[in-house]
Amino acid sequence: MSTITLIRHGQANTSAQDEISYDKLSPLGEIQARWLGEHLTATGEHFERVYSGTLVRHVETAQAMGTQAHGTLTRDDRLNEMEFFTLANLLKDQQGTPLPENREGFVAYMPMLLAKWQAGEIAHPPESFRDFESRVASIITEISQGRGPALVVTSGGLIGMVMRHVMGLEIPAFARSCIAIMNTSVHRLHKVGDDLALTQFNAVPHLDHPDRQYAQTHL
Repeated sequence: MSTITLIRHGQANTSAQDEISYDKLSPLGEIQARWLGEHLTATGEHFERVYSGTLVRHVETAQAMGTQAHGTLTRDDRLNEMEFFTLANLLKDQQGTPLPENREGFVAYMPMLLAKWQAGEIAHPPESFRDFESRVASIITEISQGRGPALVVTSGGLIGMVMRHVMGLEIPAFARSCIAIMNTSVHRLHKVGDDLALTQFNAVPHLDHPDRQYAQTHL
């Protein structure tokens, strides 16, 4: 039975307002990733295949985790995040809707943004909602058909899209799952017959100790 373990990257540049500026780990993000790698080693986790997106924060997270101990890292741009800042800035320019200033603001903002993107109400997006959905489905299906447990380092929006695919989530629930996903959180999928089943969501066992709870971040 094939198992896929999805990891969201460590905390990135939280002050960014564009894709390029966001795409690097913060000092805390590097620590989160290192702690997760140490936890997986201590619990005897073994992965026969290791994947990541091609974004800097994905590769830096995989390296800080020490994934090289499990084999060669396969980088695939189908595991890259949706371009949230690009979409948000397009929405701001076209419809005058500003980006939220805090995490609480995202509770209403994310489902609105995703719904407009899905409906084609944001002109000239970097990719359509349908294309994002299709590329995520294609890479996850491909990984699920491989042999042995797989470790995948990617982003929160992509993990949310996997949850949408596996659990049949509509836009509001899809948005809530994206908002909930913490940095370096662990999510597990098991293949059962021809389908993937979610067996773990948003776990941060490496950050559960009281001395590390400050490092449980979403942004």
